[in-house]
Amino acid sequence: MTGRRIALVMGLAALLAAGSISACGSDDSGGGGRGGGKTIALLLPETKTARYEAHDRPDFEAKVKELCPDCEVTYANATQDATKQQAQAEAAITKGADAVVLDAVDAKSAVVMVERAKQSDVPVLAYDRLISDADLDYYVSFDNVRQGRIQAQSLLDGLGSGKENGSIVMINGSPTDPSAGDYKKGAHQVFDKSGVKIAKEYDTPDWSPDKAERETEQALTAVGKENVAGVYSANDGMAAGAIAAMKSAGIDPADLPISGGDAEVAALQRILMGEQYATIYLTIRKQAETAAELAVAMARGEKAPPGLVNTKIDNGKEDVPSVLLTPVAVTKGNIAGTVIKDEFYKPSEICTGEYKKACSAAGIG
Repeated sequence: MTGRRIALVMGLAALLAAGSISACGSDDSGGGGRGGGKTIALLLPETKTARYEAHDRPDFEAKVKELCPDCEVTYANATQDATKQQAQAEAAITKGADAVVLDAVDAKSAVVMVERAKQSDVPVLAYDRLISDADLDYYVSFDNVRQGRIQAQSLLDGLGSGKENGSIVMINGSPTDPSAGDYKKGAHQVFDKSGVKIAKEYDTPDWSPDKAERETEQALTAVGKENVAGVYSANDGMAAGAIAAMKSAGIDPADLPISGGDAEVAALQRILMGEQYATIYLTIRKQAETAAELAVAMARGEKAPPGLVNTKIDNGKEDVPSVLLTPVAVTKGNIAGTVIKDEFYKPSEICTGEYKKACSAAGIG
C-alpha cells in the first residue's frame, strides 16, 4: 500500500471513529442519561419476605422490558433499613431516574424521598404501601383492609365447631408499615364481632419471623397453651415463626389453626401438610405488571393507560389515583385452583420430596 493510500485509510478510520463517538454522545443525552430510553428506579423494602426477590422484581422488570425495550430498570433493596433506602432514592434521582417506584420501609420517612423526587420533577408511584401526606402520582396495591378481613375470616373458619368463642393470639405486621395497620384494622372488624377473645396481640417490628416466634412463646406462656384456640399471623414468614414456637411448646400445629399471607412456597407446603391452615394469595404478578405499566407512562410523561386506575385513595394530602387488587384466601382445598392455575408457581416448585404425596391428594401435579 502506498503512503497516499495509507493516509486515506487512516483519515477515513479517524472520521468513522469520530462519528461513532458522536453517536454515543447523542445517545447519552436521552432520558435518564441512557441510550435515548428512560430509566425507572424500583426501590423495594426488604428480603425477609420471599415475594420481593422471587416475584415483584422479576415480574416488574419483565413487563417494563416488554412495554419499553429501551427503558432501563435500576433496582435497589433496602433490606429493612429506612436510612439506606433514602440514600438509594437520592442516588437514583441524582443519576437521572425518569420515574421512581417506591415500596417504603418506613412510610413516614418516605415522605422526604417523595419531596426530593418532586424537586427534580420525577414522578413517584407508591408500590404496595401507601405513603401518607405525600404528593404521589399513583398507588398500586391490594385492598389491605379487605385482606385483613379475609385473613381473619379464614382463621375463624379454621377454628371449627366448638372453638368459635375461644382465645386467639394476633401477630400483626410492622408498626412502620401502613399496610400492616390496614390488615390489623380489617381483622379486628371480623374478630371484634365474632365472639372470639383476643388473648394477646403484638405489632411485630420488621415483620420478623424470629420476633414472631418469641411473641408466640410469650403468649403461650402467659395464656396457657391449652387456652389458645388459634393464631392470626399477618404474613407467612411470621406464621413460620409462630409454628416453630408451637412445636417447641409441644403443640401439633395441625391442632392449632394459623392464618398467614403472601402465599409463599413454604407456607403452601405447610398447608398441604396441615401445619398452617390458610394464607392469602396476592396476584403479585398483576400488581407488578400494573405498576410497570404506570411507571413506563410516568417516565414518558404520559397519562395512565385507559381503564387501569380503578379508584382514588386519600393519603392525607390528596386523592391519589390508585389501582387496588383483590386478595384471595388459599387453603388446602383450592391451591390447585389459585396459585397453580394462575401459574404463580409450578407444581414442581411446591411438590418436592416429602410434599409429593400431599400434592397428589390435593389434586396438584
